[in-house]
Amino acid sequence: MSKTSDKSASDAGQAATQVSFEFFPPKTPEMEDTLWRAIRRLEPFQPELVSVTYGAGGSTRERTHGTVKRIVQETTLKPAAHLTCVGASKGETDDVIRAYWDAGIRHIVALRGDMPELGAPYVPHPQGYQSTPDLIEGIRKIGNFEVIVSAYPEKHPESVSLEADIELLKRKVDAGATRAISQFVFDTEKHTRFLDRVRHEGINVPLVPGIMPTTNFKGTKRMAERCGASIPKWLDDYYVGLDDELETRKLIAAYVAAEQVNRLRAYGFDRFHFYTLNQADLTFAICNVLGIHRHPVRSASPVA
Repeated sequence: MSKTSDKSASDAGQAATQVSFEFFPPKTPEMEDTLWRAIRRLEPFQPELVSVTYGAGGSTRERTHGTVKRIVQETTLKPAAHLTCVGASKGETDDVIRAYWDAGIRHIVALRGDMPELGAPYVPHPQGYQSTPDLIEGIRKIGNFEVIVSAYPEKHPESVSLEADIELLKRKVDAGATRAISQFVFDTEKHTRFLDRVRHEGINVPLVPGIMPTTNFKGTKRMAERCGASIPKWLDDYYVGLDDELETRKLIAAYVAAEQVNRLRAYGFDRFHFYTLNQADLTFAICNVLGIHRHPVRSASPVA
């Protein structure tokens, strides 16, 4: 198992490390204020991109579009808008893609998506894109977007096998995907084994580990159950008896995330995607631990 599999530069790992951040569109004015405080606080780290999620069944379509459009207009960041196949015809989805392009957005996270009913099996729209590779091809026909996709080191909960997931990832890349962001995984060895397997299958786009904060550990466990991610016993043990100890949970969450990133970086990963949950503190702290420097923020300029 090579420890240089995913290095893009030299042993100066800290200098080469790149980050990206994920936000979700706000539902209320108060949540919007929280989101924008997080965006402004993290902007000086100059992430490669910031992604904005899309609710189940396309339920946040307008709010996602509004958020990424504002990021283009008011910040120096490169927003990546999530887009799914669920609940829309090809024509409706194509209209969203064109609207993103017209707004100056050049990155899309292309996903199959979940049905609006929690736990309901996926059913494609009869006139819609039938799969993620199908959606990627449609995006590519409309504009020269960078298309980002998901990857599952522990297998998607609806997949028949990890091998099937890797084959689907290959189809996404063949359709035009330019990088993959992984579902969060707390066992570092599962990340490294997955990287070796996808490289063996000839998948050579950047594979970016998703890093999930564990401050709200009960919420993290619920998310892990829904997406098929395992919770190691050592992590569960860290939070025993801390339900009413928020400050202690914050310290543990920062330690867990920084330790995981450093282990992955030692293996050769040089990009990391932080699921911020619209909170800046933990991501801000980890970026500092990783030696990622902040820079003065210049005024945003329009996209040519």
